[in-house]
Formats: sequence, C-alpha cells, structure tokens
Amino acid sequence: MNDTFIIAEAGVNHNGSLDMALELIDAAAEAGANAVKFQTFKAEKLVSRYASKAEYQTRNTGTAESQMEMIKKLELDEEQHMILLEHCRNRCIEFMSTPFDSDSVDFLANVINVSRLKIPSGEITNGLILLKFAQTGKSLILSTGMSTLDEVETALGVLAFGFINSGEKPSMGAFTEAYSSNKGQTFLREKVSLLHCTTEYPAPFDEVNLKAMDTLKEKFALSVGYSDHTMGIAVPIAAVARGAVIIEKHFTLDRNLPGPDHKASLEPGELKQMVSSIRQIELALGNGIKQPTASEIRNMVVARKSLVATRDIKKGELFAENNIAAKRPGNGIPPIYYWDVLGKVAPHDYSIDEMVEL
Repeated sequence: MNDTFIIAEAGVNHNGSLDMALELIDAAAEAGANAVKFQTFKAEKLVSRYASKAEYQTRNTGTAESQMEMIKKLELDEEQHMILLEHCRNRCIEFMSTPFDSDSVDFLANVINVSRLKIPSGEITNGLILLKFAQTGKSLILSTGMSTLDEVETALGVLAFGFINSGEKPSMGAFTEAYSSNKGQTFLREKVSLLHCTTEYPAPFDEVNLKAMDTLKEKFALSVGYSDHTMGIAVPIAAVARGAVIIEKHFTLDRNLPGPDHKASLEPGELKQMVSSIRQIELALGNGIKQPTASEIRNMVVARKSLVATRDIKKGELFAENNIAAKRPGNGIPPIYYWDVLGKVAPHDYSIDEMVEL
C-alpha cells in the first residue's frame, strides 16, 4: 500500500521563536514525518478585539490576556517563513502551513508556493476563504472538525465552484450546481482530501468517533485522513488501520512549555514512535489476498500433518481406521483425504509412522 502522509503539526508550538520553529523542523524530520506544518496568520485579520479564548486555551494559558493578545505573540512574519521553508528543504521534509486569512492564503500559494494547503476546521463555514483556497488551484486538505455532513457538502460545493472558476457570481445555488456537476466532482477527486477530526485539546477518547471516516469516504468518495488531538499515539495508529491516508498530529519540543497547544502535543520521541508504528501498520495491512505467506510456506511442513501408518502394514493390505492416522510432518498426503484413502490397497510394506503413499 502507499505510505500514509504524516503531517507533524508544529502549529504555534514555536511560541513565536524562530529558533524553536527550526528545532521543531529538525524534530519532525528526525521522526520521519512527511511534512511539518505551521500556522500563518495576521492576528488582527483573524480575531476581533472581543473574541474570547477557547476553554482549553484559557486552561493552558490563563485568563490575563485576550485571544488577540495570545495569538499576536505567535505570529511568524514572511521573512521567518522563508527561513523555515529553506530549512525544510535542507532537511528533506515538506513545508506546510495553515493560512487563517486571505492574505496568508495568497502568501503561501504564490510566494512560498507550497504543494498543498490545509483548510482548518474553523473555516468550513467561511465561504469567502473557501473560495480563495480553491482559486489557488492547489491541492487542499479540508479538516471537518465540528461539522455535519451537510456542512462538509456545502464547503465542497464552494471548493468545486472555485476550482471550475467559470466567472459566475457566487451563490448557494451556484455552489450546489458546481458540486453536482461532473466537472466539479472531477476537481474534488483530484484536488481535495478530507480529515476527520474532533476539535478539542485534548480530545476525549469517547468523542473521537473513528467510524466517521468511513461515513465521509462513503458519502463523498474522496481520500480521507484523520487529524488527531487525543493524548498519546494509539488513536492515529488505529486510524491508519481503519484506512486513513493522512495523519496529522500536534507535537512540541516540551509539553511543559507555556502556550495553548503544548499540553495536547507529542514530544519528539513520541512523534518518532508514532511514525514508526504507523509504518509497521502499513506493512501489516498487506494486500488483502488470503494466501500463505513466504514464512508460512516454510512452516507448513512442520505445523501440518500427513497420513501415516500406525502399525506395520503389509503390501496388499487395505488401509483402514486401525492402521492409519494423521501425524506431523505435513509433506505427505493431507488428512483431508483420510476417507478417500480408507479401503485403498497398500502398494508396498509400511513400518510404523511411515507416510502413506498411493
């Protein structure tokens, strides 16, 4: 099978420090991730002065500052992005970032020229930026946290409309028409992957609902992955076993660092263990064909049985229940033919435990 695309989500766990961001790239590369992802935004374009922090953000950073003040300290400027991009190239790991405003979409698509863009869950009802994402023509990963199937379908309609780029005025009717069209569906299959996700940090295990990946795949016929916010590495590994083709997981240099996301993130050693475990699961999934493996073929003769004489048998004597039975090794007549052998004439003399031949 193809390798799962593993995104090591650095997010804002650099705490606004370029040196720390560079260290995060090193850690992601050493862990074996396919990509390391940051977040690109201008605080004043992302939140209003009146936006409150999420409960988990307050829990992790305290209440003394507003959301605006918190994220303003976590911005990376354009020059820092270019430095991170170059460092990713040197470390042979893909640079990714999630843009949270239109200018950031333009910067990542046209200046950085990323291979793909991630659309965060919080933007799934933001038609303005969804259209902007699609008009870049880039491959897109749409995170579906907090959303219903109808909301995902509507968002995909906006993306299909943007990919088609017919010049028609945007509207809900136009989005629906684009989504339903052959051209729109072709663009979606070629350009869009979905991520199932639970938007809570950390996410409770009983709210993960990995089976929703199956629902998304069945409903939209698109590639589906999983963005994980649980503690530990068990759930993303299970997601790969259930068919996730993309895994995204937050990581940090140290869970005890101050900041909104560190406590729900993996440390470098755990990230490396997750990547290694996913690669093992990929091998273990196999090709789905039920047949003996190379190792099993070598073990067949030892583990299986053959028909053998249970006492001395003379040539011409009939094979019967009182003179043959099944014993190891398994390189003779399989016992499945026991009833067919009964009553046959022994072609030569047999000693006890000698394999029966016809």
